[in-house]
Amino acid sequence: MTAAIRVEDVKKNFKVYHDKGYSLKEKLLFWHRNDYETRWVLQGVSFSVAKGEAIGLIGKNGCGKSTMLKLLSRIMYPDFGKIKIDGRVASLIELGAGFHPDMSGMENIYINASIFGLTRKEIKSKIDEIVSFSELEDYIDNPVRTYSSGMYMRLAFAVAINVRADILLVDEILAVGDLKFQEKCYKKLRDIKQNGTTIVIVSHDLGQVESICDRSIWIKDGLVYKEGRPKEVHPLYVNEMLE
Repeated sequence: MTAAIRVEDVKKNFKVYHDKGYSLKEKLLFWHRNDYETRWVLQGVSFSVAKGEAIGLIGKNGCGKSTMLKLLSRIMYPDFGKIKIDGRVASLIELGAGFHPDMSGMENIYINASIFGLTRKEIKSKIDEIVSFSELEDYIDNPVRTYSSGMYMRLAFAVAINVRADILLVDEILAVGDLKFQEKCYKKLRDIKQNGTTIVIVSHDLGQVESICDRSIWIKDGLVYKEGRPKEVHPLYVNEMLE
């Protein structure tokens, strides 16, 4: 099958400062504060995702799965290796990213959708569907700084799933909000998957991953430790977490 995503030997590191000084005075007087260590979060990750396939990235906190998602969305870039993406990408990674707090929900829909590549005419044709899905009709003209985290998630998700992206990247933000709306979101994810959208999900909710994903990729110590059908990989992962 044709690949929508190819990740080839990707490595990513971050500088972790012990006690960084910020002012010039601090840097001169306390130069040792600028000591840092290089922490390799990803140490050679490779995998591919077929068009129309849904995969879940799992692993304990700090294993690199969210970093991998940010690399796929081009929020950051790998230090080594290659990532090849075929198609328009929509991402739900950081709650409210791309929202202007002083603008209304309606204005932010236009801004966010335009970031995803839609024209004003295309956004206008989808606006009713976006607002209806978000269930924010009574608040859509209010500044988004007045929104709760759950309301942020509703609006961000409603925009992302209506831009007709080829690839959808979703981080843990679906854990925000009430259970009824979460289920509505997961049902929508299953629907758009059936229509051919490629989906990559980072989640600690293994049950939800199993309900959507064809394959799970377990990242451990910066590498792909195991991958396969969720119901085969998840018991091994749970057993290790309980040890």
